[in-house]
This record gives sequence, structure tokens and C-alpha cells, in this order.
Amino acid sequence: MAVETVAIVGAGMAGLTAALAFARHGITCDIFEQAPSLQEVGAGLQLSPNASRVLSKLGVLGDLERLWTEPDEVQLVSGRSLQRRAYVPSGRFARERWGSPYGVLHRATLQDALLHAVNANPLCTLRLGSKIGSAVRDELAEISGRHHDLIVASDGVWSGIRSAIPKNPEAVFSNSVAWRFMVSKSEAPSWLKPNAVNAFLGPSAHIVAYPLKEKDSFNIVAIASGGNTGNRWNTEASAAQKDLLLRHFRGWHPSIAETLAASEKPTFWPLYQVTPGRWHNGRDLVLIGDAAHAMLPFAAQGAAMAIEDAFILANRVAALPSLAQALSAYETERAGRVAKVRARGEFNRFAYHARGPLKLGRNFVLSMRPPQSLAADLDWLYGFDAE
Repeated sequence: MAVETVAIVGAGMAGLTAALAFARHGITCDIFEQAPSLQEVGAGLQLSPNASRVLSKLGVLGDLERLWTEPDEVQLVSGRSLQRRAYVPSGRFARERWGSPYGVLHRATLQDALLHAVNANPLCTLRLGSKIGSAVRDELAEISGRHHDLIVASDGVWSGIRSAIPKNPEAVFSNSVAWRFMVSKSEAPSWLKPNAVNAFLGPSAHIVAYPLKEKDSFNIVAIASGGNTGNRWNTEASAAQKDLLLRHFRGWHPSIAETLAASEKPTFWPLYQVTPGRWHNGRDLVLIGDAAHAMLPFAAQGAAMAIEDAFILANRVAALPSLAQALSAYETERAGRVAKVRARGEFNRFAYHARGPLKLGRNFVLSMRPPQSLAADLDWLYGFDAE
């Protein structure tokens, strides 16, 4: 084995998963996180079978299953009429067809499960309050007291370490924004279904809603075009940004419009994506997750791709005779899959936001597709086994 110690910069989902994946192969990991504590951030999260399969191999899926919801179906619904256009069965169907469950949960639930597993693993050391500057390798060694064979940058879409890689990817604003908020189940309107992930489609905008059992609430994400507010996310929407939300969804079904108007303190998220580029320096530095390939949420695969990255990188590093070979194999393998997932997201964006004749054509095609046929289109994505 070419690697004995790994430094992981960033203790988000990608970083914590990577630590567990490397430890699975007997590799010692130091995880460096600049925050003094891991706070509850974000909102809901969808974990498709390709991701839950990895989490099962890492021993954390059981903790999630006790808290999450496995929806009966994922359905596409008209945002104006509330008429269902199509659906894909989930729940038991997902377990049987793709061999692993499809769950929805709060991001903090996944973070807590990963953190618990990392803290319990003697090969993993989490070092909070560790801000890493430009002298990356020296600073990591000074904090931890040892030099690392490999540095894994899992520090997100605005990665500070990415610049050390020639021809690295760049973060760019997508011209889309997301408003996120939760509605308690006790106050939920009838259009929020407790047993489903619902995507409500409309011209140039859409809404995704699903239950969060551990919060006794529904997670709601509304996505449309919007302005850039800089390298910030999860900030409370200003009055002007809340007004922009209502303008984008004017003309939708009255019950949806009323829920958006009544939303309290929605957060405003400019959506960034990362351009293609190199993911490693050929020697000892590699990118995973959003640092490598942040994508728009139209396929609900951002977290899943980060989880797959972490697992496959550790497997390649453990199996191949040299680190250079492992990094090259990882990038080649992952870049192809990420490109395919990104293309699926762009297709969904086109379909979800269709208007005029394109919308009529979309509705006709969906009406002709039975649920089993739509599920088959996802076999390559949800049936993927990162092992």
C-alpha cells in the first residue's frame, strides 16, 4: 500500500466519508476543519440508493434509517394545476430494484451519523479550529505533528486548496438561486404529501418538497433565476429577495403561492457550479466532492457524488501500487460518471422548467411513460455500486 497517512481538509459530508473510507483500509486520517465546531447547517437532503449503498458499507446507514423517511414515490406535479404528470415508485420498490434504500433527511442527521462514526474510529482524528492557509503541507504538519502521504481537499465549492493544482476547476455562478424553508407538519397545506418526494414543475422555475421526520416538518426548496450575492449561502432572504421569490411563482396554484408568501425567514442560496478541470497534481493532492465538481441540484446528486468520490478514491489508493496511478484512475473514473450525472441534471432542468409548446410535449411524453419505464431510466444512476 502506497499510503499510510492522509490529511483531509474539510469536515463536511465528503471529508467525513473519506475518513471512514480510508480507515476501512487501515489508513490513518487527520481531518482538518476551520470551524471551531460542526454546526447544523443546510436543510433537507435526498440520499439515493447509490449513496446509501456506500453508507451501508461504512456502517452508518443504520443510524440514518432510524431517523429518515423512505418515501413511497417520487412524483412530478404541475405547479399550476397540482395534476400529477408522472411518478417513480420508491420505498420497498427502491430496495428491491436497486438493492439499497432511498431516503430523505436533514443534512445535520447525516453529519451527526458520520461524525459519530469518525469519533469512534481510532484511525480518525478530527481537528477543529484548523484554518489552512497557502503553505498547506507545512501547516498540516505543524498542526498534526506528522507529514501526510496524501492531502484530500474536501473544502467545498470555494475551495482554497484547489488553486495548488494546475488547470484546476473554477467556481462560477449559475444564474439560478434557491430559496429554502421548512413548514411544520401541523401547519402543512394539503399539497404537501407526507409519503412522497414531490417536484412541482412550472415555467422557468420548480419546487421540491418532502417530509423530514426528525424535524416533524416539510423541507421546501424553490429554484428559479436570480442575482448573485457573492460567495455566501444559507443567508436569510432580504425583503427584496423574498419579493423575487413571490414574483417567480406568481400564477402558480393559489395554495402554493400562499405557502410561499407565508414562509418565515427563508434562506437565499446562490447556486454555484464548478467548471471542468484537473482534480489532482499527480503526486499528493486531490479534490473530492464540491471542490472538484459542484453541480446544480436538478438531479439531487450533489451529496451522492461526494460520497461516491470518497469511497472510490480510498479504494483506488488502497489497491494500486503507486499514488500517481491511484489518483489518475480516480479522476478518469469519476470524471466520466460526474459528467453523465451533470448531463442528467441539465436534462431535468430543461424538462422541469419547460414552457409553451415544450411544456405540452413534455406532458404528453410523461403521460405515455409507465412508472416502471421511468425507473429503468435510473438504473445506471441508482444501481451503481462504488465497490
